[in-house]
Amino acid sequence: MWAKHKVVETNATLLMILSLIVVAIGGIIEIAPLFYLQNTIEKVRGMRPYSPLELAGRNIYVREGCYVCHSQMVRPFRDEVERYGHYSLAAESMYDHPFQWGSKRTGPDLARVGNRYSDEWHVQHMIDPQSVVPETIMPKYGFLKDTLLRTDDIVDHLKANRAVGVPYSDEMIANAKADLVSQGNAEADGADDVVKRYAKAQVRDFDGDPSRLTEMDALIAYLQMLGTLVEFDVYRADQNLR
Repeated sequence: MWAKHKVVETNATLLMILSLIVVAIGGIIEIAPLFYLQNTIEKVRGMRPYSPLELAGRNIYVREGCYVCHSQMVRPFRDEVERYGHYSLAAESMYDHPFQWGSKRTGPDLARVGNRYSDEWHVQHMIDPQSVVPETIMPKYGFLKDTLLRTDDIVDHLKANRAVGVPYSDEMIANAKADLVSQGNAEADGADDVVKRYAKAQVRDFDGDPSRLTEMDALIAYLQMLGTLVEFDVYRADQNLR
C-alpha cells in the first residue's frame, strides 16, 4: 500500500488529478444540499422589511460610509453580549443588501442602538459629535439636517430590493412615497397606515424640525429601529420549545 502511495506522491500530475477529484467530491457534498433548502436562515418573529423612511436612512448610512467605523454584528461572546445585548441573529440581516456586519470598530457596534438614545441626542451627535462624546474622532454630519430628503426615487429603491428577494408587496410599493413622508410626521393622515404596513415603525419628527423632511430624519429613523424588531424573550421561548 505504501508503495502505491509513494507513486502518487512522486507523480505531480497524478497527485493534482486525485486532489481535484477529492475537492470536487467534498464540494458537491457541501453544496448539493443547499439546492433542496428553501431558506438557510431561521425564521424569527418580528422581522420585516425596512419602511421607506428607514430604507432611505440606511442608504444614507451606507453612502456616508458609517459601516467603515461601526459594525452591526454582536458576536456571541460574554463581553459583547453584556455591553451590547443579545448576540446578532442571521435573520436580522436577511433584508440587508449588502449586510452591515462591518470589519472593525472605531466606534461602538450599532446592532442594538435603537431607542438607546433620544432623537435629540442623535441630532446633536451628528451635528457636533465631540459635544456629546469628547473622545470621539467621528466627523461632523450637520449638513444632513440642512439637506432635504429625496422622495421621488423611493419606489425604485423598493422595487430594486424586491428584485433581490425582499418581500415588499405591491401595496407597499404603491404607497412608498406616501409612507416615506408620513413616517416623519405623526400628524399626517397616513401615519397609522405606516404602522399597519410596517410593524413597530416609529412615526414622528426625528430631527426636531417638523416643517420639512430631511436626510437627518431618515438616518435617525433607521438608527432608532436597529435591534428593536425581535422580541428576544419570545425568541428564547421559541428556542426552548424546539
